Amino acid sequence: MADDPLIEAALEELGRLPFPGYDADIVSLGVVAEVARGAAGGVVVTLRQASARPEVMRELDGAVEGALRRRLGGAAVELKVQSLAPELGEKTGRARLEGTRHVVAVASGKGGVGKSTVAANLALALSALGARTGLLDADIYGPSVPMLFGVGDAKPSQAGGQNFFPVERYGVKLISIGFFLTERSPVIWRGPLVAGAVQQFLKDTLWGTQDFLLVDLPPGTGDAQLTLAQQVALDGVVIVTTPQEVALLDARRALAMFRQVHCPLLGVIENMSDFVCPQCGESEALFGSGGGERLAQSEGTRLLGRVPLYPELCEAGDAGMPITLADPDHPASKAFVAIARTLMETIPD
Repeated sequence: MADDPLIEAALEELGRLPFPGYDADIVSLGVVAEVARGAAGGVVVTLRQASARPEVMRELDGAVEGALRRRLGGAAVELKVQSLAPELGEKTGRARLEGTRHVVAVASGKGGVGKSTVAANLALALSALGARTGLLDADIYGPSVPMLFGVGDAKPSQAGGQNFFPVERYGVKLISIGFFLTERSPVIWRGPLVAGAVQQFLKDTLWGTQDFLLVDLPPGTGDAQLTLAQQVALDGVVIVTTPQEVALLDARRALAMFRQVHCPLLGVIENMSDFVCPQCGESEALFGSGGGERLAQSEGTRLLGRVPLYPELCEAGDAGMPITLADPDHPASKAFVAIARTLMETIPD
């Protein structure tokens, strides 16, 4: 495909075309599934159905066809759309995950805000409140759940065919690309492979019966997020941010993406809300203050809670036993349990 000048020109043009309502182009968003030669000597472009709204897809189809006809001159342009499967359910237009009552995405606009630490502690907090909980590590490029739970050497058990059982640790069921890699193996994948991995984890993992499945998404707005939103009926998304403005800016982009794919916004968690000195106990707002609350108010959602930055919180995660389990009476643990309780009260049965 890369040696075909016509296809190269088509891909170059599509790489300049933004998805409706986004600044990012449709190639980097993973909306373009394939560009191939057509029978009439033109091109056939296959698009993924990246929105459940027909008017959005119609706008996209028109933009793609117009852009390619201008770029390719008289070459024929044929568009195909990979539609959502007909058996997909009503909620957010996607299928329910068998045996799981609630699927909640934990997302962030940028890296470095402690999203995975929040997801791990939130999973343990839900479990402590009596909810049967699973955690899917969909951060394909930077999987950290195996380390946070101290199971870096674990391997999921095969269950016949393509199915496998999740790894269980501290009463939480876990699956991660990290279980299939060595510690130093980089994941050098293009978007479609990332989307395929997330889809496999969702469909081929035998989760059994559980109340919550938390999905720790990679930062940003890419293939993993779109695949999850297209494949599963999400009960909602929790956005993790720090109070600083640069994090809030990217968090707003993440919120906009989930709105675009009709995913309910459950609320905002402000992580690293302030730093608590281990010697004197005084707190200091290293990253500013009130950012999470301002974000929640401006986006019409709720602030689920604030989690201060404690050295013990980081040390517990590095040791493979998140703080919520390692020290249930720690202020950070109590913050996660309060957030988990609010989350359970927020999601209708």
